Amino acid sequence: MSLVCQRCQQSKATVHITDTLPDKRELHLCEDCAEKEGVIIKQHHQSTNEILQQLIKHKTGLGASDDLACPNCGMTFREFQLKGQLGCSHDYEAFKKVLDQLIERAHEGATHHVGKVPAKADETVRRQAGLLRLRRELQEAIEQENYEHAARVRDQIQALESV
Repeated sequence: MSLVCQRCQQSKATVHITDTLPDKRELHLCEDCAEKEGVIIKQHHQSTNEILQQLIKHKTGLGASDDLACPNCGMTFREFQLKGQLGCSHDYEAFKKVLDQLIERAHEGATHHVGKVPAKADETVRRQAGLLRLRRELQEAIEQENYEHAARVRDQIQALESV
């Protein structure tokens, strides 16, 4: 038997709250009413392209980035910021310095994709995935002889391993 939302009396109740103090009381709400009541916060999902467009609209710290242009197709970095898509395969090299910064920001400091952890994963799985990501990042920092960053990553690894 499906319950109807106790607030709007129209939608199917999908959020069920039981309060036991001072007396037992149940509340059945639809998602919209639960959000209005502040019981839940709806996750508004964005496509990867939308997230990328938001990232590239912000300045990357390079003042001259607006002047960059691909010698092959002529696309400027400013056009890339507006469109959110590159013009040709040569753009990756033409905008490499700026794109590397965007990739690092999108991947929390990593310069390559390291995979995702399922949303329903328990804390142990999340910690192991984090350790794996940090170990890759440490190896990359050592290869690039970025020893200050490597030391910070090493400390993060040690902190996670001690938990």
